[in-house]
Amino acid sequence: MLNLFYAAHTCALASHIALEEAGAVYTTTRIRFADNDQRKPAYLAINPKGRVPALVTERGVLTETPAMLAYIAQLYPQAKLAPLDDAFAFAQAQAFNSYLCFTVHISHAHRMRGTRWVEADDTHAIQAMQKKVPQGVYEGFALVEQHMLAGPWVLGETYSICDAYLFTLAQWLEADGVDPARLPRVAEHRRRVGERPAVQRALAVELAD
Repeated sequence: MLNLFYAAHTCALASHIALEEAGAVYTTTRIRFADNDQRKPAYLAINPKGRVPALVTERGVLTETPAMLAYIAQLYPQAKLAPLDDAFAFAQAQAFNSYLCFTVHISHAHRMRGTRWVEADDTHAIQAMQKKVPQGVYEGFALVEQHMLAGPWVLGETYSICDAYLFTLAQWLEADGVDPARLPRVAEHRRRVGERPAVQRALAVELAD
């Protein structure tokens, strides 16, 4: 059985949503950053990166959201969460998810995890990174808004793993200092994805406690 290791208010939500959309049989294990669970030996034995999410499968552990989303889509093809029968379209989905992971998410992470890039005692550099977060996050989403959101879903007419991922990162807009009104298509997409039963089930688990 699959076991998803997650923490609330993180990108793990995207994989959690995908599992629900796929109708997967799985369990979840909550990692609490406040208790430093991600640095404890028990979790490091599962994911030496000390981050979430991690997905334990019968063949081993998967990490990194784009990889996990692609795996879930391929493991449950009947859910039609990715264009698996079209190599180019599937590559486009992978490109979109990679952009969210390596550009948009990084801009967001500068707000609270500046020590990943500069020394912890370099307060001026960290403050400079934090100051630029609203601009960086907005610019990342603006590209999605203008050029990457085909509509009504990311890839066009069919809901996919890309929508779960975009929804997850769009949850952080306000905290990152970005007014969703500046991104009307992204905001509308967030609203519609949030109404899906699978999304509401995943959120209910993650926001409990």
